[in-house]
Amino acid sequence: MIEQRTYRNQFSQERFRSFGINYKETDLWIGIDPESFREEMKEVAHSKVVQLRSEMEAYLLHDPIFGKTFEPHRVEPNAPEIVRWMAEAANRAGVGPMASVAGGFSEMVGRHLMQQFEIQELVVENGGDIFLKINRNLLMSVYAGSSPLSEKIGIEIQASESPLGVCTSAGTVGPSVSLGKTDATMIVCRNTALADALATTFGNLVQVPEDVQQVTQLTEQFPEILSAVIICRDKIGIRGKFELKLIR
Repeated sequence: MIEQRTYRNQFSQERFRSFGINYKETDLWIGIDPESFREEMKEVAHSKVVQLRSEMEAYLLHDPIFGKTFEPHRVEPNAPEIVRWMAEAANRAGVGPMASVAGGFSEMVGRHLMQQFEIQELVVENGGDIFLKINRNLLMSVYAGSSPLSEKIGIEIQASESPLGVCTSAGTVGPSVSLGKTDATMIVCRNTALADALATTFGNLVQVPEDVQQVTQLTEQFPEILSAVIICRDKIGIRGKFELKLIR
């Protein structure tokens, strides 16, 4: 069954010219401002995805636990950069390395494009985990499945804070493993792999709507978190520097 990623529609077609990259389990949506867009960006992004997946898969042959454990994991000193970066983020968040894979891929592909081309604005989205580089503020809605709050609220990302990562975990939406029951746990950090891992960490802690307030307060323990939004059914918790806005 193909998952319909309708949340990608929130990105303005006037503001971003977009294309997709699909390779094995990786499904990226990449948006570039029209003035910066070049056709060759598609091949550059695809090649980077192939490289990252090849490096990770080769490492897994020597260290299969890396791909299976739900716990922090020490990797070999000569591991590829993507593997070391994922492990470092996951260790900080107290989860397994694969909890940071989507965010890690988003940022590495995004930064590679920024190194190869002059880009004013860039979005790399990977299953709800997003690397952003913007020069104007961007209102991002929160997709929360069947919650009555889904896509009714959003946070305004300040351009002055980018580049950064915006990652969302859910226990009720999507194929990713979550031990919690949130409809959405959105975490914003400068490090996208860390935002991805922390979204899993705090999403795992919510079992009922009454947990939302306490878990939101726990995010204060991580100074790396710029903003956090947690939704479970009709309950919402928010903390951080970005303004919450209602979406009509």
